[in-house]
Amino acid sequence: MNKHYTATPFDKVLVPITPNCNWRSLLTAARLIACDGEILLTGLVSVAPGESLSTGALFVRQVRQTFFESADDKRIRILERVQVSHDPWEDLLDILDEEQPDLLILDWPTHFSDLYTTPEEALIRPPCDVALVRGPIPESPKNVLVSLRGSPYAEDALRLSLSVARMSQTEVTTLHLTPTETAAWRPSPLRGLGQVLNNLPEVKRVELQAEDPAVAILEQSSHFDLVILGVTARPTNKTSPIGWLTERVLHESPNGVIAVKSTRSPGIDGEAVGHQAISILVDKWFAENTYHADEFGDLDYLLNLKKDQNLTISLALPALNEEETVGNVIQTVKGALMDAKPLLDEIVLMDSDSTDQTRDIAESLGIPVHIHQHTLPEYGARLGKGEALWKSLYVTNGDILVWVDTDIVNIHPRFVFGLLGPLLVNPTIQFVKGFYRRPLRVGEKMQAGGGGRVTELTARPLLNLFYPELSGVVQPLSGEYGGRRSALEQLIFFSGYGVETGLLIDVFEKFGLSAIAQVDLRERVHHNQPLESLSKMSFAIIQVVIQKLERRYGQGILEDVNRSMKLIRYEPGRLFLDVEELAERDRPPMAELSEYLAGHPR
Repeated sequence: MNKHYTATPFDKVLVPITPNCNWRSLLTAARLIACDGEILLTGLVSVAPGESLSTGALFVRQVRQTFFESADDKRIRILERVQVSHDPWEDLLDILDEEQPDLLILDWPTHFSDLYTTPEEALIRPPCDVALVRGPIPESPKNVLVSLRGSPYAEDALRLSLSVARMSQTEVTTLHLTPTETAAWRPSPLRGLGQVLNNLPEVKRVELQAEDPAVAILEQSSHFDLVILGVTARPTNKTSPIGWLTERVLHESPNGVIAVKSTRSPGIDGEAVGHQAISILVDKWFAENTYHADEFGDLDYLLNLKKDQNLTISLALPALNEEETVGNVIQTVKGALMDAKPLLDEIVLMDSDSTDQTRDIAESLGIPVHIHQHTLPEYGARLGKGEALWKSLYVTNGDILVWVDTDIVNIHPRFVFGLLGPLLVNPTIQFVKGFYRRPLRVGEKMQAGGGGRVTELTARPLLNLFYPELSGVVQPLSGEYGGRRSALEQLIFFSGYGVETGLLIDVFEKFGLSAIAQVDLRERVHHNQPLESLSKMSFAIIQVVIQKLERRYGQGILEDVNRSMKLIRYEPGRLFLDVEELAERDRPPMAELSEYLAGHPR
């Protein structure tokens, strides 16, 4: 389903084929690791120094036969010429330099003799990330054991195992060993990997004490189809560039083994372990939970899913003085998704007391209109789009509720069915965000991708800093999003510009990263905000993030922080400051209101 997006680090995998290597296991490993990526095969034949290169002819034909047997796999690209030389390792380095693969797969230990190199030369300073494979490697492993011993390359082992699991639907179990009281070995802490594993409920965890970690891994490996581990970090003056433990597992495991080593520095005593571990979780989420609206263009398919699940769907359109575009938005969506195909059960306009013809246009098209300032008056009326979104929960009834802005110039039904798709095909998804290219109008010209300035300068940097699990969300501030009522009614809604940021963080904290999806809606053309409005938006978003952090850590930060913003004003002949109160206030979860519960019984 998610064919358009991958965040795997293994988009291109290089497999050297030599006369004596176990090429079947190497190709099987490459297929498991690369997922949707490209597998590049190159042929290398070595001839001893002093001998004629012509003596390699028989082995060249042997390698070509391997290529012939692999030609049916469309993911495989074969370099045409099999190279024969006295120094095949140097030839391989040239290929690596030209092709820039993400991973080099080597047969342990055969490739080192075939390539006239040593493990020390190849692995102490690897030319790229390397996976050492010792077969047999099953084509569809049922279960995989990942040893997380605190090695600086434990992250790489977990990342690779998740790629294998995604390709083969295998079950992943992590093994974390700690020493017994009398053991002589000392592990490094898992650091960031612990946080990642807490967010991967599908990964099983085994924790054991061991006198000898190699013996413990080998004993456990007999229960699994495949063992994956990171090599042990060792200074360059040690005898084994991969560590005695990794070497022993490669030699003695009863089943296939893949040992991985990346090019990044492990740091001193593993100090870098976990530093980038969160990217494992984000990459996995991005690959699995990023969709494209075109995937859901079959409306009959969506309609059948809706009927099978006995769901009702509401669309709420927030608006403030959008008479130029609101009519086209309503006609486009209503005609395609309510009149032609009854995917939507209701459409409502949630108006913020427009002073133009917005409400009249909507009513003339048969759309119920609500003014958010007049809705739930006992709770008062606040300014802001977030207030309209919160109150739209009260006036709608669908099991699924999506919001689409009414200022979209290039409106298309995909802005709605694209959001509905993940919710209908995956019952575990609770919240869906849209994203798109946002051209920016500068005078009479359009700059492709120039929009989304607050997203890139404020929202995404803050999320990367404090909520790195959400760093894969392309446009956290997009106005097109929605979710299941059962989830939305549990969320706090900020009334102003910070509503999108607050909802995203709330969904993550309540339901987890896997409950969030995002959909590429292609391109969105709308009226761009002036710079002063963007500054106010940033001010509000920063307040929301700080308030969320206060609740997370139970400490007040904003009590002594100024919530008013000094705006710089320019007028002919003078420059002055103007103060505007921009306190971002929130509304409680709608499910806590008795008025809401009376109209929306459980």
